[in-house]
Amino acid sequence: MFVALALLAAVIEAAVGFPDRLFHAIGHPVTWMARVITWGDRRWNSDNDSEFQQRLQGMVLLLLLVVASLLAGLLIWRVLHLLLPAILALVFTAVVASALLAQRSLDSHVVAVADGLEARGLAAGREAVAMIVGRDTKSLDEAGVCRAAIESLAESFSDGVVAPLFWLVVAGLPGALAYKAINTADSMIGHKTWRYLHFGWAAARADDLVNLPASRLAALWLVLGALLRPGLSASRALTTAWRDAGQHESPNAGWPEAAMAGALGVRLMGPRSYDGAQVDAAWMGDGRTIVTARDIRAALSLYRTACGLQIAVLVALLALIWLV
Repeated sequence: MFVALALLAAVIEAAVGFPDRLFHAIGHPVTWMARVITWGDRRWNSDNDSEFQQRLQGMVLLLLLVVASLLAGLLIWRVLHLLLPAILALVFTAVVASALLAQRSLDSHVVAVADGLEARGLAAGREAVAMIVGRDTKSLDEAGVCRAAIESLAESFSDGVVAPLFWLVVAGLPGALAYKAINTADSMIGHKTWRYLHFGWAAARADDLVNLPASRLAALWLVLGALLRPGLSASRALTTAWRDAGQHESPNAGWPEAAMAGALGVRLMGPRSYDGAQVDAAWMGDGRTIVTARDIRAALSLYRTACGLQIAVLVALLALIWLV
């Protein structure tokens, strides 16, 4: 396992995030992967192909992306360890790996929604939440904006924080890069639309698989985090996650979202609109439907506690490894 690497990466990302200047100068690993996916989509995803051809070509694109990510991770790891002393190689690898986590950026995006609602009103809240969700936001009321922000926080905690950290622990930098490649492909082409239903099939199924352990782990961190936050309910978070997670259309996203709903005592999900089409999603949780910016703040507090718990567990694991 790569516990020390994961711990360093998590601490670095929590402290400094991914600097904007660096992003504007060289981009981000996700943007590089996105360019490859866009190229493959344009080159291999044709309406003239059969369903089988579309699935096969989507599988080939995903395979190329994952193999390239694994090789890049192995190359970076190997070169750094050849050129630098072991401790410096570990630190520099952790700096690279920190770019694959989203603790700080996710926090700032959700804070912007609460700030917008409180300081400038509903229009500002809608504008801020539109940056982090895919649903239609122009007609959302305040409760809808707040639910969207909290749902995004819970889901992204799983696939943007817990999952890359999990694979970093299990398989080092190559594993974390491969995970990020799959997750990025799913976000771009893993949709059940006429264009991507077959071409994005492999990306969607692979993403379901690699996010399965992290989604349950994310729910656990939220349940444990609720134990440490006054006014939140760990027992309700656990009960709601167990009862309602399966109602989500995703086999994974329902776990952290239901746990968050239970902890806060609110109802999440429910009917919403995507590209003008109404989706009658089930509700998760049996609490309040009136959700406010204060609930976003409470969700952020729980999220930060859950992130801290992850780091604490990594510290404990590293200490145990050293003792053994």
